[in-house]
Amino acid sequence: MTIRTGWPTNSFARAAFLAAACLWAGGAGAQGFVTTAPTAILKDFATGTVLFEKDADEQIPPASLVKLMTVAVIFGEIEAGRLSLDDEFHVSEYAWRTGGASSGGSTMFLPLNSQVSVDELIKGIIIQSGNDATIVAAEGIAGSVEAFAAMMNRKGAELGLTGSTFANPHGLPDPDQRVTMRDLTVLAEHIIRDYPQYYPLFSETEFTFNGITQRSRNPLLALGADGLKTGHTSEAGFGLVASAQENGRRIVLGMSGMQTAGERAEEARKMMTYGLRSFQTVTLLEAGASPASAEVLGGVEPSVELTAAESVEVLASRGTEGEFEIVAADLTPLTAPVAQGQPAGIARVTRGGETVIEVPLVAARAVEQAPFLQRSWDMARGYAREAGRAAYAYVSGLIW
Repeated sequence: MTIRTGWPTNSFARAAFLAAACLWAGGAGAQGFVTTAPTAILKDFATGTVLFEKDADEQIPPASLVKLMTVAVIFGEIEAGRLSLDDEFHVSEYAWRTGGASSGGSTMFLPLNSQVSVDELIKGIIIQSGNDATIVAAEGIAGSVEAFAAMMNRKGAELGLTGSTFANPHGLPDPDQRVTMRDLTVLAEHIIRDYPQYYPLFSETEFTFNGITQRSRNPLLALGADGLKTGHTSEAGFGLVASAQENGRRIVLGMSGMQTAGERAEEARKMMTYGLRSFQTVTLLEAGASPASAEVLGGVEPSVELTAAESVEVLASRGTEGEFEIVAADLTPLTAPVAQGQPAGIARVTRGGETVIEVPLVAARAVEQAPFLQRSWDMARGYAREAGRAAYAYVSGLIW
């Protein structure tokens, strides 16, 4: 299976390129993992490779996991210059009654008719999961919960969240609000990648507001995760979207529908451990290394080393790294002058006889033209060789 024959030049395209190979390389290992979560997904952050999934496109109620979209919209408004961390919003009676202490849900305990800064609201949403904080932010930014929900849906469309629709910023039950775990991990990746200055808030374990200290509900923070969000309603069950990294490699995972908080913590722990420990990035060819050389016709040198422009890597299940081989193929003679970086073949990565990746090999350095007589001799030699190949092919065709 040839994944691609071109090597992208920008980091995002390279990640997508590697993801195709990584999915093939790591897919077999995912079959050994099981979870009691009704819907779940595990991804490698750098490549987007899905390492495990179970009904990840099923539309489900999000509970407080929807607050990831709430803060994504807020972050976007700040980035666009339409909102400041120092801006203050009014705590309306609707926000106080619907999301406050008397509502019975998670709350920031915002006082009625008080003013609260956007900075404090963000912390209250992320760390305390305050329903009242989401309503205050929605009303302050968009004028109403309904108008803010429209902003959430526009943001979802921009991010390609094709399986999700948003109706409120807090996650309390609404028949028009449904998400998929696949979409939620895409949303989490967006927050991690595009808002690195705010992402550390997701690893904060507690926040004190109005004299009340509340702890984060994310059970994976104590086990090495650095975000993102938990959620629970009787309709949705217990869910979680989390991210963790180890040895420079990050994973993102999501699951929902568990029956208890304990089951959620255990299943998430198992998935996080599996994602971090069962896969590794294998460098098969370092950038600049030369697996082959190409003949140079009419040059001051008879040949030139070929290199890969970028390191060739795959994400593989542990224990399978020895199964990959690299073969230089489609090598073609180059005619001087040769420019550094000029294509002259491919490095083919195979596993079990099947092609995983093909990447271009390029000239490691420039080669200047030789004097006229040497160029003429090389050209004649090249023409003779090509004529011999053509004659051999013709005779072979007659025999067979």
